[in-house]
Amino acid sequence: MKMLTYKGYQGRCEYDHDAGIFHGEVMHLADVITFQGRSHDELEAALADSVEDYLEFCALKGRTPEAPPQAGNTDAC
Repeated sequence: MKMLTYKGYQGRCEYDHDAGIFHGEVMHLADVITFQGRSHDELEAALADSVEDYLEFCALKGRTPEAPPQAGNTDAC
């Protein structure tokens, strides 16, 4: 399992050999934020899009988004 980070949100990702795609989820949140892509670049973009969608959703609902935990060591997927 590898990690990606966007705006402090840490996403873990795994490769699904049967589907031929990476899928991931942002960690350490009660809210669920998922992302997927076929390449490292697609995966990074999907994480960014998913986090931005989450932040926009929270703003529209008038709620404070969960803050990401303090950044730790991460490796790119």
